Amino acid sequence: MTTTPPTELSLEARLKDEILDMYREVAEHPEKEFHFFHGREAAEMLGYDPAALDRAPAGAVASFAGVGNPHLRAALAPGERVLDLGSGAGLDALLAAWRVGSEGRVVGVDLNPTMCRKAEAHVGAAGGRFECRLGRMEEIPVDDGAVDVVLSNGVLNLSMRKRRVIEEMHRVLVPGGRVSIVDIVSARPLSESVAKDPKLWAA
Repeated sequence: MTTTPPTELSLEARLKDEILDMYREVAEHPEKEFHFFHGREAAEMLGYDPAALDRAPAGAVASFAGVGNPHLRAALAPGERVLDLGSGAGLDALLAAWRVGSEGRVVGVDLNPTMCRKAEAHVGAAGGRFECRLGRMEEIPVDDGAVDVVLSNGVLNLSMRKRRVIEEMHRVLVPGGRVSIVDIVSARPLSESVAKDPKLWAA
């Protein structure tokens, strides 16, 4: 059994706080300026269908903070069970709920209770079937083999234990299930000063 060194545990705890603060601001004050693209501008830039954005609740679009469009390759089908890892304000969960329909199911997991509440409200207002569970991506609160597809939009990079997150994704998938992940990837190793700065991790 491997254990995480105390210094990494401390950094991970600080990172969690930074992430909560950052995305609480996005959820509660989407009109503010942030150092990353967000809202409708970001969604359209990343290839989201403008007609779907028009149909979605304004709050789900305004607080969108993804880095790509997992739906372009997800190929969701009616009746499928979907896990949206890091649901944010619920735009990806909503689009998934529309695609899988009343016979399907979308479960979201988010670290931020503010985002979870907003996601459930937004998806519910748009007629989708959705449940958001508070939890960490390193310990996904979903049963083994419970979902057909895992969606993730700009979330994996926020974890210091990426291998663990991937293991958890595979645990919750049915045999032959699939993932559609979009994220930020660095082509070069991060400097120690960046790697140990929770504010930069959260960004």
